[in-house]
Amino acid sequence: MRAITLSQAVNEAIAEEMRRDKSVFLIGEDVAEAGTPFKITSGLVEEFGTDRVIDTPISEPGFMGLAVGAAMTGSRPIVDIMFGDFLFLIMDQLCNQAAKAYYMSGGKLNVPLVVRTNLGATRRSAAQHSQSLHALVSHIPGLKVAMPSSAYEAKGLLKTAIRDNNPVVIFEDKLMYQDKAEVPEEEYLIPFGEASVLQEGNQITLIGTSSMRQVCEEAASILGKENISVEVIDPRTLVPLDEKTILKSAKKTGRVIVVDEGHQNFGVTAEIASRISEKAFYYLDAPVIRMGAMDVPVPFSPVLEDITVPTAEKVASNARKLVSGALVHEL
Repeated sequence: MRAITLSQAVNEAIAEEMRRDKSVFLIGEDVAEAGTPFKITSGLVEEFGTDRVIDTPISEPGFMGLAVGAAMTGSRPIVDIMFGDFLFLIMDQLCNQAAKAYYMSGGKLNVPLVVRTNLGATRRSAAQHSQSLHALVSHIPGLKVAMPSSAYEAKGLLKTAIRDNNPVVIFEDKLMYQDKAEVPEEEYLIPFGEASVLQEGNQITLIGTSSMRQVCEEAASILGKENISVEVIDPRTLVPLDEKTILKSAKKTGRVIVVDEGHQNFGVTAEIASRISEKAFYYLDAPVIRMGAMDVPVPFSPVLEDITVPTAEKVASNARKLVSGALVHEL
């Protein structure tokens, strides 16, 4: 099987779906000639033309509104939001219009629209270009939210999203665009709401979203050398969330650490931890531990920025304490 980058996987997914369905089009800032700042969409305008790969002015509310209207009338737009931080500019169009149309129309009006954007710190892009806003979007009923953790997930989840009849927001980690993974050449889809168990274990479960999957896998490797048996889970999608797989693992190991790059306050780690505590409480041997970004604006300084997000060493340290019982006594 060939190995390709996450960037190439996204490009392939878009191209394949645009060939398959002429109602699919791509719209956003610098998506045509420039191929986006991360070169995700390079080459698409040459194949599909400027009628289907549309460069826009710097007006996120304008082209998002256009996309919502197009989706309501039979098209399947893929909206490229250059940085996840710019989601604040399209909140009305996304959350008040796209997310609610199906419900307010009694199921008569679908909005088959995909918003592709990104998340993640440690790119030295400062507070306004480094936020991870997936928890905010996950709070809105009517929106599905996917978080690919590799090129394989990126392609399969995006193809599923494009074929969905209602709005999906996909968050890709900016640091992962050049990361390679094995991706089949034949077509495949990844269903929403199906987590991936990357490694089986029986002493502790590590749940990692997006790039935190790699952090958890690295932590599991460290712990494995110490004979600590670790299960690693990638949720893949937050909405819908695969509770069944998560709860099964929590009941098996009795100890869980949830790792996410979003801020801790009212975030993804809190939601997953609360569901485990509510539905698997009597199977737990210790409290569920949450690890996320510090609750501060992302610093520009590399020294400061690096300490705001979870690392494999920090996860492994907490896991050791949880397995030994030391962390329980500290709490």
